Amino acid sequence: MALTFDPFREMDRMAARLLTSGGTERSSSWMPMDLYRAGDHYIVNVDLPGVDPGSIDLDVDANTLTIQAERTIGSADGAQWLAQERPAGRYMRQLGLGSDVDLERIEASYEHGVLMLTIPVAERAKPRKITVEQRDRQSQISAGGSGENQAAPSQTPAAAGSSTES
Repeated sequence: MALTFDPFREMDRMAARLLTSGGTERSSSWMPMDLYRAGDHYIVNVDLPGVDPGSIDLDVDANTLTIQAERTIGSADGAQWLAQERPAGRYMRQLGLGSDVDLERIEASYEHGVLMLTIPVAERAKPRKITVEQRDRQSQISAGGSGENQAAPSQTPAAAGSSTES
C-alpha cells in the first residue's frame, strides 16, 4: 500500500523550517523572480501566488527596493490537517538597484499571482551617439592639382628640429 502522507518527511520538513528561520519567517527563496532588460526598462517578475494584492508593500530607500507580501491560509473550524505544504506568512525580498535607474518612475502591477515591476533606465544611463565636430577645416585642407582635397603636410616639433648626424 502506498502512503501519500509520509509523517517522517513532514517532521524533517518542519524541523528544517524551525531550525533555519526560527519558525516565524520564510526565506526569500519563496519569492522566485525573473529579471531582464527590455529596451530602456528592467522588468522584474516575482511569483506571489495566493497573496492578497493589498498586502504587497513596495519601498525604495536609497538604491534598495524592498518587496514585502503576506500570504494567509484559512482553515476551517475543527479541521484536522493531513498535509500543509503551501507556505504562509510574511515574506520579504530586497533588490539592490544601481544608479542607472529612474527611481521616480518605477511601476508595479499584480496579475495572476505575479507581481511585475517595470524599472526605467535613467536618461543619463541610456546609450547615445556623440557627434564629432570638425573644426578649422579650411586650414587643414590644401588645394591639390588633381582637384581632390589633400591634407596639408604638417611638421611636428621633432621633425622640424631633426638634423642629420655626422
